[in-house]
Formats: sequence, C-alpha cells, structure tokens
Amino acid sequence: MNSQARQYQQLDATTAIEGASPHQLIDLLFQGAKDRINQAQGHIKRDDMGGKTSAINACIDIVEGLQASLDHDQGGELAGNLESLYDYMQRRLFRANTDNDVAALAEVADLLATLRSAWVQIDPAEKVSAG
Repeated sequence: MNSQARQYQQLDATTAIEGASPHQLIDLLFQGAKDRINQAQGHIKRDDMGGKTSAINACIDIVEGLQASLDHDQGGELAGNLESLYDYMQRRLFRANTDNDVAALAEVADLLATLRSAWVQIDPAEKVSAG
C-alpha cells in the first residue's frame, strides 16, 4: 500500500506541475520545501537518520531552486535580499542535518511560510485581467 500511495503522490505532483504557471511553480516549490521539512522532523523523532538526510537534502535542493529562480535584473535589491535569505536557510538546513537540530528546521519552515504567504499575495493573473 505504501508503494501505491507514493505512486499516487507522484502522479498528483506531476499533474500539478504540468498545468502550473511559473507563479504556481514557485508556490509548489514552497510547498515541497515545507513537506520535506515536516518529513525530516518526523525522521529525527523516529531516529531515522537516512530518511532525515534525504529529506533535508531534498529541501536544500528546493531552496537552491528558489534561489536560482531569482531575477536580479528585475528584482534589484529585493532579489539580493532573497539571495542572502536563501543562503542563510541553506546554512541552517546543513546545521539541522549535522546536529539533528529540530529548531533549525522549524526556523527555516517559518521563513519559508512567511515568503510563501507574501508570494501567494502576488497574483500575476490579476494584473493581466485588471489591465
């Protein structure tokens, strides 16, 4: 049953990605990072260090993807600030991995939640339809 659940999740994720706008893809990255942090916290509680490392590494990859999506030409100072914040998050995730630091995971989860909250307030579809 676990294998079937994973296949369903993968199909669901693939479907969401294929039909997503660039704005929605960034939101999916935020959601994916949050999911990986939750998984890592669970793995730490269960003393599953392999699972923890895998989940944290996946989260680091997602944060790197968010960082790579920054447009420094259009974003200016904001993009630079986000770049620094993403660097900080990656350092905290590395710390969480090496020290089993649940507080570092929670800190990164809070930062990502704040960024996601701001991101979902920006709806490019509204700008197009309002113009």
